[in-house]
Amino acid sequence: MEGGNSPNMQLQQIPLATAAVSVQPHTDSFSYKNLIGALLAIFGHLVISIALNLQKYSHIRLAGSKDSRAYFKTKTWWCGLFLLVLGELGVFSSYAFAPLSLIVPLSAVSVIASAIIGIIFIKEKWKPKEFLRRYVLSFVGCGLAIVGTYLLITFGPNSHEKMTGENITRHLVSWPFLLYMLVEIIIFCLLLYFYKEKNANYIVIILLLVALLGSMTVVTVKAVAGMIVVSIRGNLQLNYPIFYIMLVCMIATAVFQATFLAQASQLYDSSQIASIGYILSTTVAITAGATFYLDFTGEDVLHICMFALGCLIAFLGVFLITRNRKKSVPFEPYISMDAMPGMQNMHDKGIAVQPDLKASFSYGALENNDNMPEIYTPATLPIVQEQHGSRGVSAPPYRVLEHSKKE
Repeated sequence: MEGGNSPNMQLQQIPLATAAVSVQPHTDSFSYKNLIGALLAIFGHLVISIALNLQKYSHIRLAGSKDSRAYFKTKTWWCGLFLLVLGELGVFSSYAFAPLSLIVPLSAVSVIASAIIGIIFIKEKWKPKEFLRRYVLSFVGCGLAIVGTYLLITFGPNSHEKMTGENITRHLVSWPFLLYMLVEIIIFCLLLYFYKEKNANYIVIILLLVALLGSMTVVTVKAVAGMIVVSIRGNLQLNYPIFYIMLVCMIATAVFQATFLAQASQLYDSSQIASIGYILSTTVAITAGATFYLDFTGEDVLHICMFALGCLIAFLGVFLITRNRKKSVPFEPYISMDAMPGMQNMHDKGIAVQPDLKASFSYGALENNDNMPEIYTPATLPIVQEQHGSRGVSAPPYRVLEHSKKE
């Protein structure tokens, strides 16, 4: 009995040993996939940053010259557009190889590249001490963002699965994602109500709307890119209806996301939008990826903590890079031109023209001075209109003459 059972036991142990041995190469292939996806994402964001700066350079050069051509008729602008499409394709394809939670934070590379390009192509000449004093935060931010990117790639999640129609459908109807979608829809509707009905034009509210839409965009992008790659490898996935559902959702959320971003750019500075938008979008997108694709399933606590630390360091680096360090414009008090003896009156119907305190002190309408302290509020001079025929009224030292059309 013992001799007869021993061969059976050996035969039963063979597949177990084979399965145990096959785990290690499988894990290595996962790390290579992460590396390929990370390199594609870094390449795409670098090329996108160069493309946007090329297009900006084309606009600036046309504005500063007598060339009457439109911007889309210049070679520089078309070169930037070609690089932009190439970079977007690189980022799009990266989602098919690496987990969503790894690819999304790597958008910090574009911020680093933009900061370096801006410093290299700056036209002003600075002394070394002044240059370091002005851009020390940018250098520190770039260093922190690079360290954060390294931690993200090293300790990123290694969860991979084939993006087939069955798998995506199974994830779409899973109860964690349905619960997440319910919470996200409620938050989105509340934010949209306060933004549209209550005129709460706060930058956090607008960028939270962008982040919630962006989380759905990256979820659908990974599904579409993964199904295309699986189809190219021979297993056709384009005949599944879920592919076209994800494609439509990807386009719709991207369009609405761009709309809210355009509205935010009209109200706030681009540096604030870049830093706050990166932090909010990355946080919400990682949450969506962990819920839909279960990116962190099977990961140990150390890898998750180091990945979170990499995200925090990247957040701090991007914040320092995009921090607005504009020099404060000193207050310049103004006086009415009628207070100057011999100066011809230039007012229309006695309405004083005052400088604009919002940006520069060029003459225009006085706007947005509610946030200024009272001690910096310009003191207005008494304006009394001279009326013809009045007697016994002493004339003030400063007057605004009202001229009629007959005169």
